[in-house]
Amino acid sequence: MHKIGTKVNGLFEKNRIIIQRIYLMKTQNFLYFIAALFILISCGTKDKHSPRANNNHPNVVFIYADDLGRGLLSSEGQKIISTPNIDKLSSKGVRFERAYGSMFCAPARASLLTGYHDCQTDKWKIAGGGAYIDRSTNKLFDHAKIQEALDTEYGDIPEEEMFMAEVFQKAGYVTGQFGKLDWGFSTTHNQLKRHGWDHYYGYYDHVRCHGFYPPFLFEDGKQVNIEGNTHIDCGKTKEKDEDGGYEERWNMAGKKQYSQNLILEKILDFIRDHETDKFFMYHPTQLPHGPSAIPEIHPDFVHNTELTEIEKTYASMVKMLDDHVGIIVDELQKLNLINNTIIVFSSDNGHEIYYPSKGKLVKSNTENLSGEKIDNINTKYYSDTAVDVFDGNDGMAGIKRSNWEGGVRVPLIYYWKGKIEGGRTVNQLVANYDMMATYADLLNISLPEGKHSKSYLPELLGAKNEQARTHAVYASFMGPALVTNDGWKLRYFTPADKFQLFYLPDDYREEKDLIEQQHEKFQELKMTLLVACNGDLSNGFFSTRERILPRVSFN
Repeated sequence: MHKIGTKVNGLFEKNRIIIQRIYLMKTQNFLYFIAALFILISCGTKDKHSPRANNNHPNVVFIYADDLGRGLLSSEGQKIISTPNIDKLSSKGVRFERAYGSMFCAPARASLLTGYHDCQTDKWKIAGGGAYIDRSTNKLFDHAKIQEALDTEYGDIPEEEMFMAEVFQKAGYVTGQFGKLDWGFSTTHNQLKRHGWDHYYGYYDHVRCHGFYPPFLFEDGKQVNIEGNTHIDCGKTKEKDEDGGYEERWNMAGKKQYSQNLILEKILDFIRDHETDKFFMYHPTQLPHGPSAIPEIHPDFVHNTELTEIEKTYASMVKMLDDHVGIIVDELQKLNLINNTIIVFSSDNGHEIYYPSKGKLVKSNTENLSGEKIDNINTKYYSDTAVDVFDGNDGMAGIKRSNWEGGVRVPLIYYWKGKIEGGRTVNQLVANYDMMATYADLLNISLPEGKHSKSYLPELLGAKNEQARTHAVYASFMGPALVTNDGWKLRYFTPADKFQLFYLPDDYREEKDLIEQQHEKFQELKMTLLVACNGDLSNGFFSTRERILPRVSFN
């Protein structure tokens, strides 16, 4: 209100003579005066190039990478792929050293959007992927029937439940989601609206996200056909060149428009359309999830003789992600929104291998290139033994789906020009499900009781957090794990009914099991983990058979 008042006063001074002349007119002088005043105030307050300035309610732009291990960022030590745009956000913003996602796509996104961790089975449901394609005939199902069946399978959502986008809606924001929609693996328009999205564009089905040339996407409940894309499976290719992946990848018939480029344009449109509003824009990108595919190899890698062709393809996907981050930031600058926008960058889970080559790199959680068997107790995945040229998991043990650090530690960067002190690293333990409470804290919105989410807004702003998280838990295909803020980690390997205890500050690679020497610490953390898993450690053992609903049936 103060801003509008100041602007009106300026307009009165600037247009004093005009107003006086109108006021002195003998015919309908009062009515003309009111009309002139209305026009002047309206023009002043609706100036398209004078966006609002409310530091308590900044825009939020959240870019969520898919399977991006933090070691793929040059700000984290990546030597082959440069990511200057993301690096700039890190160097001028806040970097979280101990940020945890989940070990797998859908539970990571469900935890993020609901504020609940994934060592439980009663907070959210995951529908089976591939619902929008009849795999037996490779034809499309009727979308209306699919969504009706999926909504029935999901069931009613309690009225008191709240989702991350709803936090922003309650604060008067416009919300938009663009990319790999919701937590999947299959979703519907009704689910997206209930979760708080005013606008969206992208894939309903995460299985279809494995291809980058969709014949259609969905926008605000309507199917949008993509001209020139003819593959029902969105142009998904084999991961290994030895299995025909190379030929499939570069056969561009029926693959005219790349999904990430389409999604970027919708993001830019959303920002432009709502530049004078408060908005929350969430971009869960497909990049760099495989199978690796890109319209063309990035110039940085075309003449790199040390990379295989599929490694060049994968590196180009990471480069495209960084380039698109730069384009989004540039748009915010052009619209004079950069000073009032928080930009967040993170990933759902740890690294995954999408560029295997015969005799060079093995995509396996059970065997290294040398033939060494991985038992995930005494031996485990490392980039050096697997000969991963990119070291995407940043030297940590394990990759996606595991409860080793490489499966769950993720990049997390916040940038807010002039409001967040830049160049800082935060060592406070944070989890993906804490983002919801952090936004609620920022916007002064109350969350329902029972959320696992804790705000780390004080750390963002450089203050001490009296309510900081003491520990975080997460599930995996191996079993649950717990990490404490002072550096202890307890992992449970369900197949062997075995616990292991590590002290991460002295053991980055998780090589020294201290369970025999630290029996009291083990018992303490075991009880804490058991409580988090609702008294049953099997709740932290993720199984596609037990934790993902069966594909909807139309029989």
